[in-house]
Amino acid sequence: MDEDKKWTNLTRAEISLLLAKKGFKVSRNIVRKLLKKNGYVKRKPLKNKAGGGHVDRNAQFERIAELRATYDAEGNPIISVDTKKKEAIGNLSREGKIYTTETIEVFDHDFPSLAEGVAIPHTVYDIKRNEAYVSIGTSRDTSEFCCDSIRNWWYNYGVLNYPLATSILMLMDGGGSNSSKHYIFKEDLQALADDIGVKIRIAHYPPYTSKWNPVEHKVFPHITRALQGMVLTSHQLTKELTEKATTKAGLKVIACIFNKIYEIGRKVAEGFKESMKIVFDKHLKQWNYVAIPQPTILDID
Repeated sequence: MDEDKKWTNLTRAEISLLLAKKGFKVSRNIVRKLLKKNGYVKRKPLKNKAGGGHVDRNAQFERIAELRATYDAEGNPIISVDTKKKEAIGNLSREGKIYTTETIEVFDHDFPSLAEGVAIPHTVYDIKRNEAYVSIGTSRDTSEFCCDSIRNWWYNYGVLNYPLATSILMLMDGGGSNSSKHYIFKEDLQALADDIGVKIRIAHYPPYTSKWNPVEHKVFPHITRALQGMVLTSHQLTKELTEKATTKAGLKVIACIFNKIYEIGRKVAEGFKESMKIVFDKHLKQWNYVAIPQPTILDID
């Protein structure tokens, strides 16, 4: 065995033939044992290396750790937010195998035109309670959908689990429907804070570090496992399977279906940038800011 060789795509039969040419006649079973003895096991590549870097990467991770410690000590909620890869609805093939008494026939191609719809799983993961709340959208992944999903979590679960909350810490990536660069997200976020009456602090993960977002490794792999090999013929089936993504560590998943149609290409309201009430941190302000509920005319009276 060459210690410099970290992997091989040779089959056991091919390795057995190569050994035979060198005068060692061994069976495929012996090859299997030799591979195991020397630490060779079948693995998929692990998506763990960042595709790039940022000069303030470590500083932002330190800031996130500081915020988490503060919110944890105060008893305020800490949630990790992200949208999982969308799933096509219809009689389409998917990765994975399931136990079945007969062959399940699906379309011979996975063309998007053959899909009957799409499932967009936006997820709010309550880190303290190890609970995930999945809003399965049927339209588009927009900032409005993102904030509606968070609003749904708060009114149905968050306010009950954290009745004394004064602020919510939301950890999220810097792109997609909750992009750190888009003012439309900040406008919808401010509307959300005004609606629920609770301060919302945002902390974005730096570029190329989305896999560090807790929901990515604490929830999404288990949802993928729950959907594995299943033909998603309806949004209801997708919901039921998603809620089966439990773990021995106690993960609980609650899902609902959002049938609202979301508009794409929305523009920020005129004057929002100039009058924006979002408060940015002095340091790393591009990733850290707070939406503070604004009093209405009725509140002032």
